Amino acid sequence: MKVLTVVSHPRKDSLTFAVAERFEQGLKDAGHETEIVDLHRIGFDPVLREADEPDWFKVEQKYSPEVEREIARMKNHDALAYIFPLWWYSMPAMMRGYIERVWNYGFAYGNSKLHHERVLWLTLAAAGLKDLKKRDYDKMIEHQLNVGLAEYVGIKKSKVAYLYETLSGDAKHTQHLLDQSYQHGYNYSNF
Repeated sequence: MKVLTVVSHPRKDSLTFAVAERFEQGLKDAGHETEIVDLHRIGFDPVLREADEPDWFKVEQKYSPEVEREIARMKNHDALAYIFPLWWYSMPAMMRGYIERVWNYGFAYGNSKLHHERVLWLTLAAAGLKDLKKRDYDKMIEHQLNVGLAEYVGIKKSKVAYLYETLSGDAKHTQHLLDQSYQHGYNYSNF
């Protein structure tokens, strides 16, 4: 399987990127091909501008060169993964802007749906499991990603996976998170 992995974090030396590297290694060890897109390093502009606003009356649309490049990249993969820190119980604005601009009308929804077999949303949460369950934040996040996004664009297999307590500072716990990341990559085709 060819998996496109999109990562969002402003710091390259973050746990988010360490997680992405271990996830990528798991994918490769399981025999998958992968490409990592670092939204900050490619200078992706998350702001939806006029060129990328959908025209509901056009069947075929041409978007900005940046969005057309990302659409072409997505077309070259048959599965997706998004890795990001959980901020305000959602994805960072950079990742959200990527979804809004690239998963656009005529490509991801409308007269066409995404062809991707599956999507994994691997999110790093500073909170613990108990904290995310306290007010059903976990259910809210999962519904938004699995139903509001993936199902809407035709992806039948969607999973949200959490890495908890990412700010603990404990080396043993951090290693455990990295091991979990590897397993998510290695077992990617089994969810």
